[in-house]
Amino acid sequence: MKSVILFRHGKSNWGANYDHDHERPLSKRGINDAKRVGKFLSKKTEVPDLIISSTALRTRNTIELAAKNGGWLAKVKYEKSIYGSSLENLINILKKQDNKYQCICLVGHEPIFSSFIEKVKSESIIKFPTAAIGKVSFDTKKWNEINLSSDKCELMWFFKPREID
Repeated sequence: MKSVILFRHGKSNWGANYDHDHERPLSKRGINDAKRVGKFLSKKTEVPDLIISSTALRTRNTIELAAKNGGWLAKVKYEKSIYGSSLENLINILKKQDNKYQCICLVGHEPIFSSFIEKVKSESIIKFPTAAIGKVSFDTKKWNEINLSSDKCELMWFFKPREID
């Protein structure tokens, strides 16, 4: 069984000074939500083996805060192509990963995470607010065999930050 935790970056600070959207920082709420999610996943014993994050400042900060506050020891890779990614690109990133990893956390953006879940559930009911997390499991032992449009994947859970203690 392989699993993916989709983790949208925390709320960003639209009022901050930045030259490009890629460099937009987290807001105070975004910082607090990232810390909360990190602790929550640790308590839930759902810490990933590998983290693959967009290179955007807000995603880098989100995962750094979550990992530090949750005591995660997972390796972190930064992947520029997650920023503005397509669903096909996200799946290709996952398919290239080493099979020694059972659970991978993708840290990224909307609207692609909603598209990911819509493909799994075959309906459009989930919107990913900032700092939301969702876990999708695949009934396979190899990353290169994952497929969102098969009956071998399932949305296991989905949480918005306000639903997390």
